[in-house]
Amino acid sequence: MTDTLTDAAFLAAVHFDDRGLVPAIAQSAATGQVLMMAWMNRETLQTSLATREVTYWSRSRQKVWRKGDTSGHTQRLVEALLDCDGDVVLLKVDQLGPACHTGAPSCFFRQLA
Repeated sequence: MTDTLTDAAFLAAVHFDDRGLVPAIAQSAATGQVLMMAWMNRETLQTSLATREVTYWSRSRQKVWRKGDTSGHTQRLVEALLDCDGDVVLLKVDQLGPACHTGAPSCFFRQLA
């Protein structure tokens, strides 16, 4: 079952937390690999939907952060999904270069033994 929403309806369905943020999981559209998790506010989600260039909210810098602005490792939005509770966004992306700031392809490279 899939509900197809307009950008406006998608935004309206998102339940942002008390800080105005929602967790966003970036996943490779090509491979299905989970690449990273970051935060979005209404502005960055709306910008990402409109431009297809994924933009996040940096909690540490307290500012808008377009993925790849400094590294060149951009994310192009292919598909956006919202979980059943509306409190997590899944972004299927075309990733250019590594997703992680460490240079790893994914931020999820530490595995429990």
